Amino acid sequence: MAVYTDVAADDLADFLSAYDIGDLLSYKGIAEGVENSNFLLHTSRGNFILTLYEKRVAEDDLPYFLALMAHLAARGVSCPQPAKTRDGTICGTLSGRPAVIINFLEGVWPRRPSVVHCAGVGEALARMHLAGLDFPQHRDNPLSVGGWRPLFDLAKARADEIQPGLRDFIAAELGYLEACWPQQLPTGVIHADLFPDNVFFIGDELSGLIDFPFSCNDILAYDVAICLNAWCFEPDLSFNATKARALLSAYQRARPLSEAEQAALPLLARGAALRFLLTRLVDVLNVPEGALVKPKDPLEYVRKLRFQQSVVTIRDYGVEAVGAVA
Repeated sequence: MAVYTDVAADDLADFLSAYDIGDLLSYKGIAEGVENSNFLLHTSRGNFILTLYEKRVAEDDLPYFLALMAHLAARGVSCPQPAKTRDGTICGTLSGRPAVIINFLEGVWPRRPSVVHCAGVGEALARMHLAGLDFPQHRDNPLSVGGWRPLFDLAKARADEIQPGLRDFIAAELGYLEACWPQQLPTGVIHADLFPDNVFFIGDELSGLIDFPFSCNDILAYDVAICLNAWCFEPDLSFNATKARALLSAYQRARPLSEAEQAALPLLARGAALRFLLTRLVDVLNVPEGALVKPKDPLEYVRKLRFQQSVVTIRDYGVEAVGAVA
C-alpha cells in the first residue's frame, strides 16, 4: 500500500455520499507498499479501506478482482469484500483514479514471520487455489515470464546505477528463464503477491488474505514459489529451511503438489525472484516526485535470486519429494 494520489476532503465527502457506510470521521494515507494509493477511513459505522488504483492495475481488470474476492469468500476464504453504493455499483472514480472501498479485516501482518505463520500461509494459499478452481473468469498474468523483458527494457539503461553489473546479471537470467519456463503445469487462480503484509493474523491464527490487484490465472506452483521467496528468508537474507518446510508441508496437506510441480519449483522460484527484482528496480528508478511511498529494495531480490540459482531440487527447501499424481 502507498499514496501516489492525494485526496481532498471535499472530494472524498462527495464520493462517500453514494455509500451507506456512515459519516466520515477521519482518514489517513497508508504509506506501506508500492502499487496503489490507500487510505484508512474511520466512519461512524467502523473502519474501511479506500483504494485508488494506479500504475499496473487496468480499470478493465477490476471486475475480475472484485468478483474473485466474493467467490473466495463464499467458499470460506477470508478476504476483504467491496462496499456497494446505494445503486449497487462497486467501482467509482475519485481524484481521476478508479476507486473502491472495502471492509476492514481485523488482524495485523507479521513483521517477523514465524514457522507457525509460514504454515498458516501455506495452508491458506492451498485452500485459496482450491476455492478458485471453479471461478469462471480468466485473467492472464501480465507479470509472468512474457512480461519480464518489457520491464527489463524500462530499467536496463540505469540498472548499473543500483549495483554494478546488475544489467548483465539480469539479462543472463532472463534469457535462461525465457528458454526454460515450464508450460504444462497445473494452472488456476493465483494471488501473485502474497507477501507478509498481505496476510493478517490474530495471534498465530490467520485472519485473512488481502490486496488482490495482481490476482490472475497462472501456474499454481508459481504462487507457492512467490511465497517461498517472500516468507522464508531471514532479515539477513539467509534462507530458513525450517520455515520453508512448514510452508510447503502445510500447503501439500491441503493440495499435494504433483511430481512435475515439485520438480519445477526451484525454476519457478528463480522466476518469482526475477519478477520482483524487475518490478522493484523499475519502481526505485521511477518514484513520482512528492509520492508518499518508500520503494522496496531491488537488491533484496538479487540476493534471493542468487540463492534460488543454487537450488537443485525441492529437497533443498528442507522437504522430501513426495509421491503425487504427475
